[in-house]
Amino acid sequence: MGSKYLKALAVLLFLAACSNGKKSSEEGTDSTIAVQTETLTGTPLSSEITVSGTIEGSTTVKLGFMVPGKINLISGKTGQFVTQGQLIASVDPTNYALNKQLADLQLNEANDEYNRLKILHGRGSLSESDFTKAGFSLQSAQLKQKLELKNLNDTRLYTPVGGVLLSKEAEVGEIISAGTPLFVVADIRKVKVLAFIPEGELNGLHIGQDASVNITALDKTITGKITEVGAVADAASRAFMVKIEIDNAGLQVRPGMVAEISIAGSSQKTGIQLPAECIINELGNQSYVYVADKVSHKAFKRRVSLGKMMANKIEILSGLSLGEEVIISGQTKLSDGSFITIVKY
Repeated sequence: MGSKYLKALAVLLFLAACSNGKKSSEEGTDSTIAVQTETLTGTPLSSEITVSGTIEGSTTVKLGFMVPGKINLISGKTGQFVTQGQLIASVDPTNYALNKQLADLQLNEANDEYNRLKILHGRGSLSESDFTKAGFSLQSAQLKQKLELKNLNDTRLYTPVGGVLLSKEAEVGEIISAGTPLFVVADIRKVKVLAFIPEGELNGLHIGQDASVNITALDKTITGKITEVGAVADAASRAFMVKIEIDNAGLQVRPGMVAEISIAGSSQKTGIQLPAECIINELGNQSYVYVADKVSHKAFKRRVSLGKMMANKIEILSGLSLGEEVIISGQTKLSDGSFITIVKY
């Protein structure tokens, strides 16, 4: 009786175990996540360099008076066009005009004295030493007159270049000192775009190379040429300064405008690109994707390094290899090692 009972109990336990195994298997099937994948293939990537830059005048000068004084005239306003040689401002010339008149009188006096002593010297009535002193006095008076004339002329400030008056740092009635920059004028018949190129993209750039400059404010694209390539990197950004010159025939392009610069690279390369939506970002600015393992039917998390974004696709610099299956749909439901079922589009 006991032997039969034990056999029956063993059969019941076996059946229960089989039932649990089947249930567990069914639960495992139910927990799989449907995903779509893409097989990684090489994509020709453009080596074009795209950066933002700022417009500046081809020639920019800062202007200030060579003499101190009180400003009595400012003829230009910020943003206005000025022509080469145009009067920008002046200071009160009264004191300088009086000094010039005094220098004229002193020169006339010295000249009369020199002529009188010259006659005496010719007659032998004046020593050579005294006559020489008279000559020095005349030269001193002539130099003083030239100096006072220059000071008088310097009370009027003219622009040495034509262009746009970018700024003025003074007003009429203000007393200024000599040499203080008060006005900035930029020649904009040609303008330059100042940009900084990352050191990794500098290779192949050279003076004279064409560059496409898109000016957003004007909705206009102009072709220019590289005129300068920096020899030393910026200490903070490790980028090199590049200047691109463009023609500005209509004078519409103004200093300070923002431009988008595109420079064709010297070579083509093949790389990996993925749709932006299949890349997941974590805290700490880390990016990863899920790779499908068809043998184990699992998805595994893979960290990747990102490059440029082109037409809603991002270049993958490292972390993936050609031929791998990357999950491009359903990845938001996954965790590392999740069971998956690959479905077609």
